[in-house]
Amino acid sequence: MDTNVVNRRSSHKEISTVQAAIRLLLMVVFLGTLLNWIMTPTTTYKQNWLPNIQAKVNSTYIESKQGARLVIYTLPILFVAAMGCVYLHMAKKSKNYQMERWQSKLDTVALVLGLVGNVCLAFLFYPVTRGSSLLPLFGLTSENSIKYHIWLGHIVMTIFTTHGICFIIYWVVTNNLSQMLKWEKIGVSNLAGEIALVAGLAMWLTTIPRIRRKVFELFFYTHYLYIIFMIFFILHVGISYCCMMLPGFYLFVIDRFLRFLQSRRNVRLLSARVLPCETLELNLSKSLGLSYNPLGIMFINVPSISKLQWHPFSITSSSNLDPNKISIVIKSEGSWTKKLYQMLSSPSSPDRLEVSVEGPYGPASTDFLRYDTLVMVSGGSGITPFISIIRELIFVSTMSNYKTPKVVLICAFKYSSELTMLDLILPISGSPSNISNLQLQIEAFVTRDKEPNTDNSEPIKTVRFKPHATDAPLSAILGPNNWLWLGLIIASSFLIFLILLGIITPMTASAAVFWNKRRNAIEAIQVQNEEGETGPSPGSYDMELESLPHQSFSQSINVHYGQRPDLQRMLLEYNGSSIKVLAAGPKSLRHAVATICSSGLADKLHFESISFSW
Repeated sequence: MDTNVVNRRSSHKEISTVQAAIRLLLMVVFLGTLLNWIMTPTTTYKQNWLPNIQAKVNSTYIESKQGARLVIYTLPILFVAAMGCVYLHMAKKSKNYQMERWQSKLDTVALVLGLVGNVCLAFLFYPVTRGSSLLPLFGLTSENSIKYHIWLGHIVMTIFTTHGICFIIYWVVTNNLSQMLKWEKIGVSNLAGEIALVAGLAMWLTTIPRIRRKVFELFFYTHYLYIIFMIFFILHVGISYCCMMLPGFYLFVIDRFLRFLQSRRNVRLLSARVLPCETLELNLSKSLGLSYNPLGIMFINVPSISKLQWHPFSITSSSNLDPNKISIVIKSEGSWTKKLYQMLSSPSSPDRLEVSVEGPYGPASTDFLRYDTLVMVSGGSGITPFISIIRELIFVSTMSNYKTPKVVLICAFKYSSELTMLDLILPISGSPSNISNLQLQIEAFVTRDKEPNTDNSEPIKTVRFKPHATDAPLSAILGPNNWLWLGLIIASSFLIFLILLGIITPMTASAAVFWNKRRNAIEAIQVQNEEGETGPSPGSYDMELESLPHQSFSQSINVHYGQRPDLQRMLLEYNGSSIKVLAAGPKSLRHAVATICSSGLADKLHFESISFSW
């Protein structure tokens, strides 16, 4: 510890001891004065105390009575006043030291907050590293763990904002505000930290739910400030200290670069089904080697609407049932989705649409086959993740080696036009001719229409698109051995990073992509040949579909108008030793299902919430 600091603390201790002694002495003198005033009317004071004091103070210069009263009433108060000045002078010095100690504590608190914020920042990027191998190891997916990114983001910005405010206050009270412009080449750069904080605050403010929902574009574009934030954060604390939060950000950079490479090529859009309830199903071509599990998602970009915006949507197809294509469902809710729906639903819909894709992403495995009954509860567009499960089980039901569970879909819609979303359970083509092997029961509830509304009913139409030479089937960015390639990229690039600060990362990733590009090109030719033989003639045209193409499928649907599902009664009446309950849709619906499953009324219910909080 600094010698000056030790000396100041020793001096302060001595001053405090003298202050306490003076305070005690003055208290005794003051109480003695009060005692004299109390005793003045008494005989003891008049006959004993006063004569003794007069005899002692009698002198040539002062009369005995006058001198006695000066000693009894005047001298004590003047002594207290004089010594009080000494005490207050010493207290002023002590106050200055206390002020210095408070400033030192504020400096320490600000520093500790920065350290804690760095720890939280170290975990911030893991949930948004979509292709990470860490999340699947713990049974997590990026889309389900995005809430942890949101929580950590709030914590990080709260701590870093407090960290910055504390240092600004410290510089103000110490008359050292010029520290805000300090930029050290070695050590901490204050100005770089302030720039990073401003960028972080801009991102943080746009995450307010009302802003994010109503002005999504502002939220989306502002989030690119994370680049500015990270650059100036590194400049603020130094590259060596950044090793604390390097792993998460390093994996995120690799994942982001791979996503960038995947999104450079346009994916061939085969067809779109346009539903009257302002919902679209997009069917895209995919390579045979691309496989994925149900409950997956894809990020879609349509440059003709916005070159920068990417939006996540649930995958509704099955890689087994639909080996040549992958499907997503888009509900027209925001400005971006409304533009896309208007574009494809208009009579002059385009005969080709450029589409870029990132993904698919989803769980590494599913466990639906281990249950006797699978109950899926949805509200509105929450039905979309369940379509992929049903399609997968339709395929599994055709295999003799597997026993599929009984499937119950409880879905609620506002209007009868939304019942057409049930048509998306079956793909346009490729489904088995007989799906009776799957025990499927659908209970559909229309809450606002008391009877079928046929006045404004419109048929579902299919828009088919022309192929283009620059379009290619969607394929895994690193090929069928993507996990091995990803492990090699992480290991090799980080090894070189220790020497070249990670310059080799894009080179290694690009080599893996180009290695698989030739393989994907061969598969693309095969897929296009198959589509040319079995698909319709090129061009854009509309085709009406029957609402229920298979009779066995239509017989499994019960529609209830003007009512809501009695979830507690329905969930508790299903029999089976093991029942999996999935819920997707509004938060209130998911909470209601979770409450029923955790109420203890039935131990056989195993609940899982499907939520995509992007």
